[in-house]
Amino acid sequence: MDLITRENPARVAEIVGSVPVTDPAAVDAAVRRADDAFRGWSGLPVAERVAALRRGADTVAARLEELAPLLARESGKPLADSRGEIGFAVAFLRWVCDEAPAVLAATEVDDDAGRLVVRRKPYGVVGCVTPWNAPVILAMLKLGPALAAGNTVVLKPSPLAPLTITEVAAALPAVQVIHGGAETGRALAGHPLVRKVAFTGGDAAGREIAATAGAMITPAVLELGGNDPAVFLPDFALSDADYERLVMASFATAGQVCMAAKRLYVPRARTAEFTEAYLAAAERVLVVGDPLAPGVTMGPVISAAAAARIRALVADAAGGTATPLGRSAPGHDPASGYFVTPHLVTGLDDHAPLVAQEQFGPAVPLLAYDTEEEVLVRADAGELGLAASVWSADEERAFALAGRLGAGFVFVNTHNRTGMSLRAPFGGVKRSGYGREYGREGLLEYVQSAVVHVPAAFRPGGPGMAPGAYPGGVHDEPPRSAGSVRPPL
Repeated sequence: MDLITRENPARVAEIVGSVPVTDPAAVDAAVRRADDAFRGWSGLPVAERVAALRRGADTVAARLEELAPLLARESGKPLADSRGEIGFAVAFLRWVCDEAPAVLAATEVDDDAGRLVVRRKPYGVVGCVTPWNAPVILAMLKLGPALAAGNTVVLKPSPLAPLTITEVAAALPAVQVIHGGAETGRALAGHPLVRKVAFTGGDAAGREIAATAGAMITPAVLELGGNDPAVFLPDFALSDADYERLVMASFATAGQVCMAAKRLYVPRARTAEFTEAYLAAAERVLVVGDPLAPGVTMGPVISAAAAARIRALVADAAGGTATPLGRSAPGHDPASGYFVTPHLVTGLDDHAPLVAQEQFGPAVPLLAYDTEEEVLVRADAGELGLAASVWSADEERAFALAGRLGAGFVFVNTHNRTGMSLRAPFGGVKRSGYGREYGREGLLEYVQSAVVHVPAAFRPGGPGMAPGAYPGGVHDEPPRSAGSVRPPL
């Protein structure tokens, strides 16, 4: 049996665990089992499904102190962040349980226009393909709504972080987990019994998943990458705590977050003071080291390839100045794993790869601007439009600019996870994907409207309608005498 073996990116000689690879035949078997289970699971009242999910949430919560070190070891995410991610996934699942009965309820209108019933019907088997950078919460954003809606799920997590989410998924009903790389993902997304696909990940994999699903006319939710700008208006007023939060908005999870602050646009007249305050904040809060060590806030990147790519981006920042950030934890050995020194890079133009590309790592450019119209154009450059942020002492001014930015989610006076809300739908525009997670919209992604309707004209005693008439009496056919013949179309 082929195995996926996961090393600890902070101590590469340490093997954290392994999972069996699911070959295409086994993918088919998993999907068929999920399809067989669909009728029974979807046939339960939503209250019973929600109760089962609540029990799953309680099981995961009870194991948090066991699961968090496992997540830290397989992903390189600091232990405190690992606890936070699992706890947030539990909170999100419980929120889904609270909201689902009302959001999924059928609606009925019975009035002078007729009787209309709209029900929310699940799709069937949902195939979920999820990434390594936040493997628990990014899977739960799909599992919770899909299961509450009555779908069954086949989940394929990333081979770079398969262990913790496999444990979490085992606590939930109507879920099967498969493992593998691109071949396994294609077999899942292209299976004829998969009725919807949900994917979070990079652009290249997203295009392949979308093409595979599209060939089967299978709808999809795609949350892809972002090169998210943080725009500081001339009146910005940041406290020390604000600067610390901003630093972590770029460097949490070693910068490997789709909605991280990846480009900092600062008014030219205030770049010196901004840079000084930013460097001081990074020295206070950015501590690089082993994810299990106390006080560490940034661990390694996920792989040797990721480390090499990010170092190359910094090295290739021609014309710019790269300033190392933060400090190392006591006793930290950077050669033990895939550690990359975090950097703030100044003096680049907009065409530099570190600016124009999603760096997805611990390096962020600071870019000066002169006018609001200029920064709007520069911030919107490129094909990605996931998230952005606007910082200003004037909330109305911030909201006005935020409304003009080409991003699916704009934070105001914060960025990254501190700006999220369970009720706020999240997703991208342009090449950053389609569909939404979180909020009412995130639940509705996993149901289809199914309608039963009788117009008033056809209810008992109704007047009926002429053949070929349009609804509402719009352009009704003229009356015809008995025995008249309609001309052929």
